[in-house]
Amino acid sequence: MDTSLISSEARDLLSSITGQKLSQRDLTPPVIFLANLVTVLIGVMFVDGTVAEEEKHRLLTTLYRFSPPDSDVRRLTHLMIKGIRENQVYKKINDLLKLASPLSISEKLLLISFGYEMSAADGEIDLREKKYLEIVAKNLDINPLYLTVLERVFTHQENVNFNILDEIHLLLHPACFHSLDAVFVKAASDLLASLPTQSKDKAIQQQTIISYGELKKFQEECQKLDAFCCEIFQILQDCSARGFLPITFSEELSEVSKKLQSQKFRLAVIGEFSQGKSTLLNALLGQEIQPVREIPCSGTVTVLKYGTQKRVICRYKNGQEEEIPVEQYQHKATISEDAALGCLGDELAHLEIEEIVFEHPDLELCSNGVEIIDSPGLNEHPDRTAITQKLLKDTDAVIFLTNATRSLTQGERDLLLDLKTQLNGGKENEPAHNLFVVCNFMDLVRTEKGREQVQQRIERFVKGQAPIVTGNSRIHFISAQAAVDAIFTGNEDEYLKTFQDFTQSLEKFLTLERGTLKTKRFTTEVQRLIQKSLDGLHQAEDTLNGKVKISEAEKLKILEQIGEASGRDVRIRMLANQMREQAFEQAAESLGEWCEELGDRMVDNSQRWYSEHSPVWSQNKLIQDYINQFVRDLSRELDKWGNEQLKDIILKENLEILNTNVDYELDAIQAKFSNLEQQIQTNFSEQLKISIDGITDDFMGLGGIGGGLGIGGALAAGLMVFTGVGLIAVIITAVATAIASSFGLGMLDIDGLHEQVKQKVLEIGFQKFDESINNVIDRLDEILHVLFDSRVESASRVIAQAITLYEHLIEQQERVHQETLEQRDIEKAWIYEKRQEIERSVSTIEYLLD
Repeated sequence: MDTSLISSEARDLLSSITGQKLSQRDLTPPVIFLANLVTVLIGVMFVDGTVAEEEKHRLLTTLYRFSPPDSDVRRLTHLMIKGIRENQVYKKINDLLKLASPLSISEKLLLISFGYEMSAADGEIDLREKKYLEIVAKNLDINPLYLTVLERVFTHQENVNFNILDEIHLLLHPACFHSLDAVFVKAASDLLASLPTQSKDKAIQQQTIISYGELKKFQEECQKLDAFCCEIFQILQDCSARGFLPITFSEELSEVSKKLQSQKFRLAVIGEFSQGKSTLLNALLGQEIQPVREIPCSGTVTVLKYGTQKRVICRYKNGQEEEIPVEQYQHKATISEDAALGCLGDELAHLEIEEIVFEHPDLELCSNGVEIIDSPGLNEHPDRTAITQKLLKDTDAVIFLTNATRSLTQGERDLLLDLKTQLNGGKENEPAHNLFVVCNFMDLVRTEKGREQVQQRIERFVKGQAPIVTGNSRIHFISAQAAVDAIFTGNEDEYLKTFQDFTQSLEKFLTLERGTLKTKRFTTEVQRLIQKSLDGLHQAEDTLNGKVKISEAEKLKILEQIGEASGRDVRIRMLANQMREQAFEQAAESLGEWCEELGDRMVDNSQRWYSEHSPVWSQNKLIQDYINQFVRDLSRELDKWGNEQLKDIILKENLEILNTNVDYELDAIQAKFSNLEQQIQTNFSEQLKISIDGITDDFMGLGGIGGGLGIGGALAAGLMVFTGVGLIAVIITAVATAIASSFGLGMLDIDGLHEQVKQKVLEIGFQKFDESINNVIDRLDEILHVLFDSRVESASRVIAQAITLYEHLIEQQERVHQETLEQRDIEKAWIYEKRQEIERSVSTIEYLLD
């Protein structure tokens, strides 16, 4: 529906019908469609000049499908019935055309279909009712062949034109009506289900197997790298058992191997409700795993991953978890139909499940190293901020799904901007390289010009002056359902091809861009350990050859240096605690100042809040929109403070002091051992340098001063604002008096009601924020502990390695003194053999890198 086509005459007409002075802002898609529907159905009922009680009952039965009792929509329906009857709008074709001007062809056909359905409720269509519907349809430019099919279908006649019926099926697809309301989508779905479908005589071919060859090849390379690690691990363990290398070398390699074995690509699927996320996942997996329906369906975060057997694990918000039967999975993962058609936010807020993990042995994508995180729709979710944070944690790629029939609504644009910022660790002005924008339901766009317009609309926003994404092949246009159908029937069509183009782009990104970074990090760690091991074995050979001799004085000097190194470790830890506490005090003070100015900034932000819903007819949805925008703006403000004040000033200053002191202490230890080794002819300072370089690389890999951690976003995740429980009811109660006092008097101040709702959201929002501020402070304390402790532990690990090297050297010296010449020759030969084995392995890892 194109609401920009609503004329001032249509607005005045609706004001006259409802008895309220309506503004353009009130004329939302559900209101416009309902006005047209009431007009057509009353026209069908009154066309013969008489109205029987049965006809009145039939009218109300049809219209009540779209509104629960005592709801705003039910009240609006009664107003429209009264106003349309009194103004006889159903007789005035020009008035009907004014009301119908913003409707799409699908919405017009749905309108007429409901007319035929009501007219044929008793199995026959009155000739006058049929003539009325034909006149209306002609003025709405509806293909008369569609009317013939609808008449035959609803009166249960045979000989239906199935080619025309296929066109009707496409036009009435529920995805075409998401701009209306879930109740209309459900009604369209039910109506569509009542229509016959053309039997497929074509023989079903073998199901198309969705394969992921590049991912499989990448996993095979990782397995080779892990096998190589196991070989090296065994060598290092043998060397440790013989006393030639510290046990810490094999322990470090074991940790690298564990990381390699556990590494997976994390793929998140995000979008608003009813965009086809579950269908897309079923297409990616090649199996119907996720529950699917036209109205909102998925209610919780679901993780799909590889497992040796089918298992479903429910994890609850209270920290508990349980394994449930696989048969219960879809029930657990699905919200109730009543909630989907009513106040969705309230049910979502009361869900006790944190996430559901589904392990499966036969999902091609998952068995090739991909974990999929499926999100519930985020547009009406009260925990949107927390869920988005959870989804994006350690995520390799994000798929954002939009609907071709109403692509990139304002809400979707806001969500995309949020995703871009969060994927970039809080940087607002940089495009995201791991974000894929996928436009679904392209099969419902019937013309080439329409497809071009959809493509241009999306590409202008996503690749415009302030691009959302960067990189090749980040935008795709598909039909997930058509792809699923093609996969299961083995039919090679254009929809399967465009879907495979998308999967290949995704696969290429994961393996070549993300995968290369992962393997490079692992191989760098392995190479560093190999070099340390070779140096250690060379040192052991020198000791056996008598090139390294330690006198009692030198032994005492080593022990003295070991004690001094331990003292430096203690100093680093004490300084880290001091700097962390200082950073916390500075951050708490800065946060307090930020809170004092927050109110004015949020009031300014609220002036830009927007909702297409009416404070009279769609209060729940309007309030949920404003709640979401409050949470979004509050999170952005906190994110901005976290990055500009906490990270760029407070953390930078305190961590730089700590880093300077850590570098000084480590350099001093290395210098002391360097002086000592010149006397005893060792190369331990070089091995120590390798370890120091390693922790520097690791720390800078975190973004230097916590840059890659998304500090501001992590703080925002600590907010407990708006869980949704009871808040909508509280706000409705607060503004109900103003609505009730003016309702029915033709004096509704719509803009004033919008402002009252905003003010109430701000008031209760700040109250909830005040209740949550301790959570933010606790989260701040956790972040500071992680940052400072990680730096300290890295330095302590290097110091411990230095101590271990020299303790091991003393042990080697003592053993050599007790061995015979023959024993030493045997050991030297054994060391030489192990060195050769390790050196041969270097060519293997270089091959894997290529």
